Amino acid sequence: MKKWYAVIGDPISHSLSPFMHDHWFEKHGIDASYIPVHVEPKQLEQAFRSMKLLGISGFNITLPHKQAAIPLLDELDDTARIMNAVNTVAAENGRLKGFNTDGDGFVRSLLSYPVDKERALLVIGAGGAARGISFALSRAGFSNITITNRTFRRAQELADETGSKAVVLAEAEANLSEFATIVQTTSVGLTEEALPLSLTHLGSGSVVADIIYNPLETPFLKEAKAKGCLVLNGVGMFVNQGAIAFEKWTGIRPDTEEMIQLITEKLGGNHVNR
Repeated sequence: MKKWYAVIGDPISHSLSPFMHDHWFEKHGIDASYIPVHVEPKQLEQAFRSMKLLGISGFNITLPHKQAAIPLLDELDDTARIMNAVNTVAAENGRLKGFNTDGDGFVRSLLSYPVDKERALLVIGAGGAARGISFALSRAGFSNITITNRTFRRAQELADETGSKAVVLAEAEANLSEFATIVQTTSVGLTEEALPLSLTHLGSGSVVADIIYNPLETPFLKEAKAKGCLVLNGVGMFVNQGAIAFEKWTGIRPDTEEMIQLITEKLGGNHVNR
């Protein structure tokens, strides 16, 4: 019997997840399809009941449902519980189990670059994405993590939870050259020509990542590249988090390098973006 999978969110028409997963299903000869489903917040509980009734095999969850979905699940894995957010659900025997693959997807992407886990790493932001990434970096063995945010209290709370350090934005800007790796997790630069912090003191040779993947090169990455840094956009994180979900559903680890190339081309760019 043909299996079906989905991604739910509000909005959802922009999602590239159907393109990615349908490509992998076809490549591996799996009789399945993957569809985008527009679900407004008030429809979330009804959507879960309907998907279970219709025999869904798994689905992804994007904004704004990653936290609201938790009470509707039968089980959570440890990562999703710690992060208090779910982006992947597996359905087995009528039960729904939630996972969070965002942080591990980012780390897989970052480790394709020459990063030293013992050198100083700065996370900009303290929202849901920063939370997932900070926990995943810590689990992966990064031992010198600093978190900064416009609201220092939120940075301090996340640092306390992850065993990291927190600094105010001005201090991070002044000491930017000390960080071998910088990870930008906020939405700044998504729709406007803006930076989350000043890059005046950025040192050349650092690895600078931005989790935004559309546009492929945010103002943040553009300036970092001009200063001689290696830059990493969010395509790798997007593809790798999807690959981890695909692996949980099918037991197959798909080709992420090919998909990064395909997604990059679809967004009008050329890989590699270093």
